[in-house]
Amino acid sequence: MGIPDFQTLMRPLLEIHGDGGEHRNRDLVDGLAGRFGLSEEERREMLPSGGAKLFDNRVGWAKTHVLQAGLLESPRRGYSVITAAGLQALREHPERIDLRVLSGFPAYMEFRGRRREEAGAASEVAEEAVSPEEGLEHSYQEVRKQVEADLLRQVMENPPSFLERVVVDLVVRMGYGGSRKDAGEALGKSGDEGIDGIIKEDPLGLDIIYLQAKRWEQSVGRPEIQKFAGALQGQRARKGIFITTSSFTADAREYVSRIDSKIILIDGALLGRLMFEHGVGVTTASVYEVKRIDSDYFADL
Repeated sequence: MGIPDFQTLMRPLLEIHGDGGEHRNRDLVDGLAGRFGLSEEERREMLPSGGAKLFDNRVGWAKTHVLQAGLLESPRRGYSVITAAGLQALREHPERIDLRVLSGFPAYMEFRGRRREEAGAASEVAEEAVSPEEGLEHSYQEVRKQVEADLLRQVMENPPSFLERVVVDLVVRMGYGGSRKDAGEALGKSGDEGIDGIIKEDPLGLDIIYLQAKRWEQSVGRPEIQKFAGALQGQRARKGIFITTSSFTADAREYVSRIDSKIILIDGALLGRLMFEHGVGVTTASVYEVKRIDSDYFADL
C-alpha cells in the first residue's frame, strides 16, 4: 500500500478523535501507522534530508492543516481533541477529507493567506500532492543533483592534474590526510605500481591509505582494480581508495567484495556527492529555515 500522503491521513486522523477524547501526538502516529498497515521499514523511512521520519512528518502536516481549519483543537501541549466542526466534517464527508474540503472553512483560508474566490482557491489547494516541507525537500534534491552533475563536468573540463587537487581537498575535508599541506605532499609522490598517492588515515598517521585516481570517461573494469590490489599487497597495505570520474563495472565491484584488502570505490556520481557534502568546489548560495505554527504553544497561553 505504501506510505499515504498527508491529505489521505486527514480523515483517519479525525476518525481517531471521533470518540471525543484527548489524544496524544505519539499515539496518533502509532494508531495511523497501524490503520494503514505500515511495516517497520516504512515507519523508519526518512525525508530526503534525513531530518525527520517521512510518515511522522506527514501526520504532523495533516494535523497542522486540520487544526488550522478548526476541526481539531489542542487543550494542552501534545494533545488534541475534536471540535463540533470536526464532527460535522466527518458526517458530511464520509469518504475523504482533504485540502479541497478544508478550503471551505474560513479559518483555514485565512491561515492559507488566500484572498481569492472560493472556487479558484479550492481548485489550487486541491492540486497539492505533497506537504510543503516535502515539496521543498524534493526541490532541494533536484537542485543538488544538478550541482553535483556540474561539479563532475567541471572536473572533466579541467586538466587531468586538477583531479589531484580535488582529491587532496576532499580527503582533508573528510578528516583524512592530516593538513592540506601534508596531503598535498603525499599525493602524487609514488606513481609506481598503480599507486598515485599515500595519505594518513588519522592526524597522527597511525595508519595510511593508498590512493589511485583516474579521470576516465569509460568504465573502470576488474583488471585495473586487480592491478591496484596487487600494488597494495606489494606495499603490505590493507586499505585503498580508487577514485574515477566515470564508473566501475559490476565485475570490478564484485571483485573488491571478495578480496582481503579493503578497497573503497568512488565513482563519478559518488565523487560529486562527496564534493557537495563536504563543500569542495561549491559555496552556499541560500539558507532556508522551515518553520510552522506550534499550535500547542498557543494552546498553553
